[in-house]
Amino acid sequence: MEAHTLPIPVADAQLPRRAETARRTPLLQPLTEADGAPALARREGLYRRLLGAADLIAAATALLLIVSVFGDDHLRLAGFLSLPLIVLASKLIGLYDRDELLIRKTTVEEAPRLFQLATAYTLAFWLLDGVFITGSLGKAQVLVMWFTIFGLTFFGRALARQAAQHLAPAERILVIGDETSYRRLRAKVADNPTGATLVGRLSLNDWPNGPVHGEEFQILKSVCEQLEVHRIVIASAVSEGDSTLEMIRAAKGLGVRVSLLPRILEVVGSSVVYDDLFGLPVLGVRRFGLTRSSRFVKRSFDLAGSLLGLFVAGPAMLALAIAIKLDSPGPVFFRQTRIGRDGREFRIFKFRTMCDGADAMKAELRAHNEADGLFKIADDPRITRIGRLLRRTSLDELPQLINVVRGEMSLVGPRPLVVDEDEQITGWDRRRLALTPGMTGHWQILGSAKIPLAEMVKIDYLYVAGWSLWSDIKLLVRTVPYMLARRGM
Repeated sequence: MEAHTLPIPVADAQLPRRAETARRTPLLQPLTEADGAPALARREGLYRRLLGAADLIAAATALLLIVSVFGDDHLRLAGFLSLPLIVLASKLIGLYDRDELLIRKTTVEEAPRLFQLATAYTLAFWLLDGVFITGSLGKAQVLVMWFTIFGLTFFGRALARQAAQHLAPAERILVIGDETSYRRLRAKVADNPTGATLVGRLSLNDWPNGPVHGEEFQILKSVCEQLEVHRIVIASAVSEGDSTLEMIRAAKGLGVRVSLLPRILEVVGSSVVYDDLFGLPVLGVRRFGLTRSSRFVKRSFDLAGSLLGLFVAGPAMLALAIAIKLDSPGPVFFRQTRIGRDGREFRIFKFRTMCDGADAMKAELRAHNEADGLFKIADDPRITRIGRLLRRTSLDELPQLINVVRGEMSLVGPRPLVVDEDEQITGWDRRRLALTPGMTGHWQILGSAKIPLAEMVKIDYLYVAGWSLWSDIKLLVRTVPYMLARRGM
């Protein structure tokens, strides 16, 4: 919703200046879950209850399997009492408090903590098995219990969050900051399933640089009450001043959730370390690019994954090759020059999805291009019948596993651009080429045809700035539902 269509002129609200009032009223009492924000409490409570139910179901299923299927033991009374312990353990490691901090609530991000939860719960049950069951656990039972708890908590929590997103009202967000940040955030929320909606924007320009008193707090409190705000997102300026800090304090005092949209992360990425220098918080920014040991780890992961992929997908790739030859004349593989790491050219392998000689037709079809900076046409007349199926399922990219084995590509990385697209990228943006381009990445999951070239370059840069093996694993996991949803283009 645009700011000027709100019930009150939020974007143009004028906060009183210090010179206009000599006397200050006491700071107003903040909103609380008991009075000012009952909808927020109910919304977050639904998420917590469903996540707790998912954890209990996972633990109960694991107990049932180890005593009835993989053993002939029986549960003691203490065994039933052990079920709530998984909820307690989840609470202690922060698995129920995490969602209130996030707009986009995902399960894959908490996989390391779920691994810890499954390991700790299984270990405790194993050490005290005589207390919980009428026997002792064998190695197979322990492995089944661990795998079941980890797998079911992961998938159960994902389903619980989807259910909560459909059952709970949309999270209402008020943006405080410039209009550019507001529009960027609104586009992200509108194009992706987050369970959130933006209700307006308030400018930071008139916020005082000193302590907050009654008048400013009352305006912000009134806006939040009238718009039923659940979360305030503060889009900070390039240099964070006292006005931003005061706004954060005031927003936290209202009892609503607070998120920051810091510009600094557009440069340093999310891989930072918070250092406590004897009470003074310091942000440590990691070096750009990968160390030699990190490159070795990434290359080993790529080599193992690509060889395994070729072994598993080999029969399917042979069947697809036969189908392509029967569908239309021309070669099975389409090979095209792309720009790889450090600007080196290489020839990419893909299953041919277009008629033979499609590149020569590109010039006459350029007027129909639908992408910004890239060449994309939704109903491209050059695509063959089998090619449409391959593109919808992204199976046309399977031969790129050959490029990964040869070291020209990675399983995950920046998008490999063609020569004319790469020529549009200049200056610091070319540092995206510090890593080997990948078969998949943020650009593919977000929809490569929908992302303008300039934004895609930023995404690639941030991937390079914050690389970790865990980030590659997460992107590979997120690629699977993308392919199953048949959204590839």
